[in-house]
Amino acid sequence: MSKSSKQETLFPVSPVLIVDDERAVLESMSSLLHSAGINNTLCCEDSRQVPGILQERDVEVIVLDLAMPHLSGQELLLLIKARFPHVPVIIVTAMDEVQTAVECMKAGAFEYIVKTAEESKLIIGVKRAVEIRRLKREFSELRTKLLTDRLAHPEAFASILTRSRRMQSVFLFVESIAKSSEPVLITGETGVGKNMIARALHEVSGRTGSYVEVNVAGLDDTMFADTLFGHRRGAFTGAMADREGLIRQARGGTLLLDEIGDLTGQSQIKLLSVLDTRVYYPLGSDVPHRTDARFVIATNRDLNDLIGSERFRKDLYYRLSTHAVHIPPLRERREDLPVLLEHFLDEGSRSLFKKKLAVSAELLPLLATYHFPGNIRELRAMVYDAVGRQTERMLPLTPFRQAIGRSVEEMPIASPDTVLSFGGRLPTIKQATDLLIEEALRRAEGNQSLAAGLLGISHQALNKRVRHNHHRKPDRG
Repeated sequence: MSKSSKQETLFPVSPVLIVDDERAVLESMSSLLHSAGINNTLCCEDSRQVPGILQERDVEVIVLDLAMPHLSGQELLLLIKARFPHVPVIIVTAMDEVQTAVECMKAGAFEYIVKTAEESKLIIGVKRAVEIRRLKREFSELRTKLLTDRLAHPEAFASILTRSRRMQSVFLFVESIAKSSEPVLITGETGVGKNMIARALHEVSGRTGSYVEVNVAGLDDTMFADTLFGHRRGAFTGAMADREGLIRQARGGTLLLDEIGDLTGQSQIKLLSVLDTRVYYPLGSDVPHRTDARFVIATNRDLNDLIGSERFRKDLYYRLSTHAVHIPPLRERREDLPVLLEHFLDEGSRSLFKKKLAVSAELLPLLATYHFPGNIRELRAMVYDAVGRQTERMLPLTPFRQAIGRSVEEMPIASPDTVLSFGGRLPTIKQATDLLIEEALRRAEGNQSLAAGLLGISHQALNKRVRHNHHRKPDRG
């Protein structure tokens, strides 16, 4: 037996076991798989040793010849499926017999390939078997995590402050896909922390290489290729020395490409090629370089809308979204407001060399009425601004009110049906006003000052209206 030499990162994680009694065939198959990026192989010339190998270690796929001395391939297939049914077996043989193929498939073979067939069939078969095993493992891990509702590596997510059940579900899913080498697409509005999720994914993955991130927005095709692939000296005017691209820097690790929705059409083609082949060429070089980096993609754009307007390639989207992670906006996890406010208040006070300030009881209800288009990043800016303006021991509310007021004025006015639900008959002006007041008080959790701000009237005017409505209601006691 001989094992393939280790490279920076082995794929798949467990080896592909090739079983054939001819040394030349073993070397040929192993070389073929290596050329396709399947660089973790284990070769065995004696079929009798296979049960012992499977007993001692996990293998991803078995490539098995049929005509072998001592223990034939068909006998070995039956033994493997009886003792190790989870391991897919691909039969590769010179025997082009329908009856034999039918018997092998009935016995549980994953695929039956004739040696005279195109070499690509073996590569495709092995990759498909590896993919199916990966999906089964991830499904099993995700099911286990959802049932136990516990993270195996909570320390990787410690920097993401949250009390949200939705975010906890995101963490569980991220942990379940962390070991995969497939791309991950992270979506969410600006400021929700997509890069923090990407970094946590890298930490949980166990990858030994570096975590590298780049914002690709604004990069033209040449800059994109140079940034990712690097260049050779003399590749273009000003290229005075070799440059190592970010893909090379992320070898054995993770590469985050942020703002992918802004990528040009030609750059999208280049990225798709790298993802499909795992091969790229530095500018000015005709020597192929193979990458084992894990690609993580992030965007705040709706890629389906971009596909509809033909600004984003559908095939690239399907390739990127093998694993899709969506981060909910802050307005959909308002339970995070207290912990985030406390954190940014501590952080802002330290960075501005001020004592920690007391917080008005009115602040959290005020923040809870706001939609936060800038999400966590916007909340942080608000807190830092308020701390910077502080002159007394209480955190001032004015900066928050001003920021919220400016944002509300810039928002498009909602259509009536999104504010009030009209039935068959329109409400009168008086009835509509009463409904608006009730909705504002609901959103402000009964705080009349906040409700008045939402309605654009004074506290006194709202209070007068509320008292009038209260006196008008019949006594139900």
